Amino acid sequence: MRGKTILLGVTGGIAVYKAAALTSKLTQAGADVRVIMTESATKFVTPLTFQTLSRNPVATDVFDERDPSAVQHIDLADAADLLVVAPATANIIAKMARGIADDMLSTTYLATTAPVLVAPAMNVHMYAHPAVQENLDILRRRGVTVMEPGEGQLACGYTGRGRMPEPEELAAKIAEMLADGPADRKKPAEAKPEGGAADGPMKGLRVLVTAGGTVERIDAVRYLSNDSSGRMGFAFAEAARDMGAEVTLVKARTDVAPPPGVTVVEALTAEDMLSAVLARYPDTDLVIKAAAVADYRPANPAAGKIKKTAERLTLELEKTPDILQALGERKTTQFLIGFAAETERLAEYATDKAVRKNCDLVVGNDVTVPGAGFGTETNKVVVADQKGVVAELPLMSKRETAERVLALALERMKKAGGGKRT
Repeated sequence: MRGKTILLGVTGGIAVYKAAALTSKLTQAGADVRVIMTESATKFVTPLTFQTLSRNPVATDVFDERDPSAVQHIDLADAADLLVVAPATANIIAKMARGIADDMLSTTYLATTAPVLVAPAMNVHMYAHPAVQENLDILRRRGVTVMEPGEGQLACGYTGRGRMPEPEELAAKIAEMLADGPADRKKPAEAKPEGGAADGPMKGLRVLVTAGGTVERIDAVRYLSNDSSGRMGFAFAEAARDMGAEVTLVKARTDVAPPPGVTVVEALTAEDMLSAVLARYPDTDLVIKAAAVADYRPANPAAGKIKKTAERLTLELEKTPDILQALGERKTTQFLIGFAAETERLAEYATDKAVRKNCDLVVGNDVTVPGAGFGTETNKVVVADQKGVVAELPLMSKRETAERVLALALERMKKAGGGKRT
């Protein structure tokens, strides 16, 4: 990092203390660290701390011009090899996404042409809010690198996704981004299209994809879920987008960020996902229901935290709504693809599910097969209709799997008259 100028934007969250540790690491690695603090950040840690660690003055006020020969925020923006915003609150993320420049950091962000790295840190429910996810998606489409927050105990008392990455992780990511070379660092990131590709075999089709594992609350800090990472559903959304479709992605809890260029709808519980899907179903041509929806949920979730007292705790569970069944019953011209994660008799169970749920295709995978289970980058599947297996795909990336299944679905939709909604 020697000889590199890193602009570190620090905003008002409890994770500010991690930003101080990051400043120390980057400075020790030889970087020239220039810190910009928002007013709220100074409520947690004083500017003097960052000045001492970075050995540079800290910028806090866009009107505090110390050098009459230069405009401070322009000077900082021009000098940066990389802009890092850590911690990034929901507020600064919204400002960056919407082009609001009302403080030193947001003004400098709009003025820089350097690469940008954002590390969100906030309450789990704030991070999952559709507005925050939409703003992050906007930033990704503009070329901003978003480093996903970690999952665990949060300062607010909740457990979930929202923790700022550790300073060591951020320093490693910064080194990786700087290693790409300075040749084009001053070139503005090219904005990616808001929707899918302009052309492609799925142009004009409206595709709805569900992804991730649903969350069913036990109490305020615990929940029932499953091992779904969301990768398979995201691969379908990305592939459909690149084939020209207009894609809506309804996501529950996931381990990775959703792909850019698609409309993202947050739906954490089975009930929420059912509502989100049914509301969009009449105007959809193709549904890919890749989400792993919990079969049961606590019948009486506690409003607060259940205290650990007795040696045993008994939970009464009730069935969640069957989303795939509801879609099959309401199907008119939609092409419906379901999923079956099994541990045995894969072809038989996938075919049976296609019949019972009135699916056009069911993609089945044996989660006990290495490389085909939850959380992997690859999959090995069979594809069945109501008469039996129609394709067996070898172990391949989830993106390749998605492309092969979509090609099969598109061929069948064309034979049936296109399936396009009007």
